[in-house]
Amino acid sequence: MSTSADHRGAPARVSPRRALSASVTGSFLEWYDFYLFGIAAGLVFPDLFFPGSSPTVATIESFGAFAGGFVTRPVGAVLFGHFGDRVGRRRMLLITVGLMGGGTFLIGVLPTHATAGALAPALLIALRLVQGLGIGGEFGGGALVALENAPSGRRGVMGSIHQMGTPAGLLTATGFFALVQLLPEQDVNGWAWRLPFLASGLFLVVGFSIRRHLPETGTFVEDAGQVRRFPLLALVREHPRNILLATGARMADAATFNVINVFGIAYATDHLDVPEHTMLNGFIVAAAVEIALIPLIGLLSDRIGRRPVYLTGIVVCGGLGFAYFPVLATGNTLAAWGVIVGMLAVGTGLMFAIQGTLFSELFATRIRYTGLGVAYQTSALVGGAPTPAIATALAAAFSQSYWPVAIYLAAICLLSLCCVLLIPETHRADLATPPVDDNDR
Repeated sequence: MSTSADHRGAPARVSPRRALSASVTGSFLEWYDFYLFGIAAGLVFPDLFFPGSSPTVATIESFGAFAGGFVTRPVGAVLFGHFGDRVGRRRMLLITVGLMGGGTFLIGVLPTHATAGALAPALLIALRLVQGLGIGGEFGGGALVALENAPSGRRGVMGSIHQMGTPAGLLTATGFFALVQLLPEQDVNGWAWRLPFLASGLFLVVGFSIRRHLPETGTFVEDAGQVRRFPLLALVREHPRNILLATGARMADAATFNVINVFGIAYATDHLDVPEHTMLNGFIVAAAVEIALIPLIGLLSDRIGRRPVYLTGIVVCGGLGFAYFPVLATGNTLAAWGVIVGMLAVGTGLMFAIQGTLFSELFATRIRYTGLGVAYQTSALVGGAPTPAIATALAAAFSQSYWPVAIYLAAICLLSLCCVLLIPETHRADLATPPVDDNDR
């Protein structure tokens, strides 16, 4: 099966600008879909799809549907990583963008529990699983389109620009939902909640058109390494240590976001009397700040290394986790926005901006798609998926206290801190040169 230049001549080189537009578009759609479901799971899905139980149980059930997408994310990472490492990145990215955007659009036309009964939450969960498959394959391929076309010494900033799709997706999803929330409640629960999901169809058309004629990445075409028949098995055999460290390193980011956003929005509005618009607007501000910070963080990692930047982000999240809910409880809007910016734009931003770059530099080209996807999505499954439900249960078990949640987050951050300390510095490594076999260290 051929790729650009059919593996025989000089590859069709992709300009950095074109590579970034293709990768950022997919990243935006991926995270717009992801965040939109998370916001709806905290605000409207409990009433629309899981009625008839107590508010706490309905929220946990809604968060369970949210977590369903995490189950299929590692499956998508393995499936699309397998073919992405064997036949190329480009073709997989056309499929993943279709699964993500199509799944989100169909959620917008679902019947609710009032219309279809138990069928409604079943269909919601099924489409969430489809989303998970697409998201699982998208991150690795999208990141590699940027990184494997990056000029020498610019992988950090190129990889970080790919990650700008994440806060852009958060900004758009949160802003769209904030506008919807301005309508009367009966309109929101009746028809308006569907609008942000239906908009994903338009984003899908744009993303597909940009990626349709994208050539294969230069690094993949030029790689002379052996094509692994089963990239996943080769990954486990050749890089067992790195896959575990990368998975653990990302846990802090995955847990932090789901504590402050998915769980945090529901908890703050239900138990701290924080208005919904205060929380949603706070995340809009934080996303805008993060968009500005991300390329600067990537550039900094090219100068001083990946590890110091990443470690700082972990410390910020672990420390501010103890201040997050007490600040929200003060009722001061500016203070609430400030702590949201600190946790999201600064804390997770310092990690998220360089994750794709750092993790990619740990694996050889012909297993890089699989390695990046498996590490990222496994950590999402273990550290992200259960976090909203765990946090809700912890708060309920301690009379709706937020301290157990802060301690839980700090423990996850400590785990990630240890993993990053064990990862070698990679910012000056040659991406085309396979890293040292973990078993030889």
